[in-house]
Amino acid sequence: MTTTTWRPYLLGATPPVLALLVWGVIATQGSPGPLFVAPGQVIDAALELSDSGELWSALFTSLARYLAGLAIGACAGLVVGLLLGLSRLSRLLFGPTLRTLQQISLFAWIPLIMAWFGLAETSKLVFIALAAFFPVLVNTFEGVGSVPATLVEVARVHKLTRWQLLSRVVLPSAVPSIFTGFYLALIYAWLATLGAEYMLTSGAGLGNLLVDGQERYRMDHVLLGIVLVAAVGFSLNVLANRLETRLLRWRQPN
Repeated sequence: MTTTTWRPYLLGATPPVLALLVWGVIATQGSPGPLFVAPGQVIDAALELSDSGELWSALFTSLARYLAGLAIGACAGLVVGLLLGLSRLSRLLFGPTLRTLQQISLFAWIPLIMAWFGLAETSKLVFIALAAFFPVLVNTFEGVGSVPATLVEVARVHKLTRWQLLSRVVLPSAVPSIFTGFYLALIYAWLATLGAEYMLTSGAGLGNLLVDGQERYRMDHVLLGIVLVAAVGFSLNVLANRLETRLLRWRQPN
């Protein structure tokens, strides 16, 4: 990678590095309160939990739960979005309802999910899948519905089959919007994973690590959990940007 490629990452790392330095300086001057922990204490907590296996168990449990919910919700959103988007009547009939449901806060669904599925793993997967479902559904729905009518008419003039129309005209035109939906699903599903673990506290995961640290006044565990959550979120953002660049390379001018 060239210096130009690395420059955005170096600039973006400046605020966290400065914050870490300030944090370390404050720690060397003495603890300002019983709930303040130094960077070294967080590192010690990471080593302790890593040796016991608790850290890796929490991390892998959250990632597995996240990937499962994301796959279920995104696939369901893609299929339903395609089915609705291919019909003009469906767009007129369901469009306003979908936009209304999109405005409902995700956490407003938790009481209903808890009533139907309890506090077990199923409820967490449903919550995460719901977070991934709506962005993919709405963006697929709108992407397919925004395909220029002239392209569809040209396809019909050339007597393309329904499958050829979908694979050669509709999907290529709707890919940018569909990818936007998947990009949002990546982010929302990760936030929902932590939210589900924090509010539906049965089981393991990073959210449970944060809750346990809060209840036991182990601020080193809380800060460690926050660092891990941020690191995973940043990695997902980088991955999504790389995928977008690779998959949508054909849209970029030569």
